[in-house]
Amino acid sequence: MAACAKVAAMNIHHLELFYYVAKFEGITAAVRRMPYGIQQPAVSGQLLQLEEKLGVKLFNRRPFALTPAGEELYDYCYPFFSRLSDVEERLKGEESQHLRLAASASTLRNHLPDVLEELKNVEPKLRLSLREVAPSDVPHLLTTQQVDVAISVLSGKLGEGLRTLPLVEIPVVLLVPKTVKAKSLEDLIEPDPYNPERFIGREPLVGLPPHEVLQQLIATEFERRGITWSTSVEVSSMEVIRDYAARGFGVGLGLDIPGVTLPKGLKLIPLKDFPPLVIGALYQGKAKALVTRFLETALKHASSLT
Repeated sequence: MAACAKVAAMNIHHLELFYYVAKFEGITAAVRRMPYGIQQPAVSGQLLQLEEKLGVKLFNRRPFALTPAGEELYDYCYPFFSRLSDVEERLKGEESQHLRLAASASTLRNHLPDVLEELKNVEPKLRLSLREVAPSDVPHLLTTQQVDVAISVLSGKLGEGLRTLPLVEIPVVLLVPKTVKAKSLEDLIEPDPYNPERFIGREPLVGLPPHEVLQQLIATEFERRGITWSTSVEVSSMEVIRDYAARGFGVGLGLDIPGVTLPKGLKLIPLKDFPPLVIGALYQGKAKALVTRFLETALKHASSLT
């Protein structure tokens, strides 16, 4: 039991070399048939270190023969190393069909079902893990490899190693109750009585929290145009903005999202010359084959929308 008692303290690479030498009955034969390149002197030297570590002789060199301690160690390590290639192939096969994807609730509900249905037609064994996330969560999920790809707003500086594929540019708009007589942004603002060089909003504004990209984009453009229009009703999502604007709580800051129908009672006023919100795919490093196929399918779907 001396050899087994010290296995936990052994160098795992030394143990792997011993497995191949025992399996192929000699160092020379093992070097020729191992799955990676290593020189014979290096194998000999590392096996000597293993024997010194254990304090026992594991095999006789000429003719090759395992000692009783070597037989015991080989019996111990054989189940693990002999199954590695099978486990590797199985995991590779499963992973090649597994797509871990993150996106906003709106994207998961409105557009990804069509994209993923088309992908499944060419990948019948497709396995999905879908996560609803905020844009701020995306870089961490990608860099820690919790997801393979994310669909999110593209803005700001990317983390190291992250790549993007722009998919669609979505115009920013105002969601205005039909009871409000207005056809343009100019109809919804008036001169600021305390500062004639600026304008203020005529109606309450329904928007997202100030850290959201859309909110920051519109706030920047308002400031550039000399418009002071603070959010009166702050909500958590685009869907809630539409709902509250339709119920008369104010004018909503929104997006002209393809395929999304406005609630009754709302009209859409484009914010002309405002930069669009860019939605795209983010992934890390070299994309695996399944991610590449997903990106191709998503880009095709986005092109059909525009």
